[in-house]
Amino acid sequence: MNALTLGPTGQERVVLFAAGAGGDPERHRPLLEHLADHGCQVIAPRFERLNGRDATPAELLARPRGLKDALDRWASPGAAVVAVGHSIGGWAALCLAGATPWGADGRPLEVPREPRVARLALYAPAAGWFAAPGALDAVTAPMLVYAGERDTVTPVEQALLLKGAPASVDVRIVPKAGHFSFMNTPPPGMADDDGFDRDLFLAGLARTTLEFVTELGR
Repeated sequence: MNALTLGPTGQERVVLFAAGAGGDPERHRPLLEHLADHGCQVIAPRFERLNGRDATPAELLARPRGLKDALDRWASPGAAVVAVGHSIGGWAALCLAGATPWGADGRPLEVPREPRVARLALYAPAAGWFAAPGALDAVTAPMLVYAGERDTVTPVEQALLLKGAPASVDVRIVPKAGHFSFMNTPPPGMADDDGFDRDLFLAGLARTTLEFVTELGR
């Protein structure tokens, strides 16, 4: 397994980061370095790129399984974990925290769980998988959820679904933001809307995420 690991090791509090379909946590490196510079152990596995809607169930399930494997390899057994994820990475983090995704065939997918996940910070999460009744019933970890007002990949409505979980869910809708506005290095050709200051937004996102992470254990 290949992963970007930052910050001090052997910590009681770990940030497990899940990238989106591209699978490369380097595109979020300034965020991850900010967390590491403030005492967080960061574990961010690298994954193969997913081909959008054509991804197979096996390819999708490789994400939460890979996250769990990375945690087992690099984190202390007793560490409390904050799972942070963008897009399909948010989907994978939710799976670990107890959410049950439903496939296109109308059946629930069997996904790995990780009881150490104590908090979730999700950016433009692919949460449409959890629209079925009861899909979120086992998610009790507090959530900080960001959604882009102009996101056409995972629209705001998907983030709002998460309010159905029996957890504290703070959903923040970002004006003028799109799906890739949460990445420090977006894919080529992906530009933000006029009037959206991505650098300013991402600096604030890093600060808010750190505050959310450090609330664990207080």
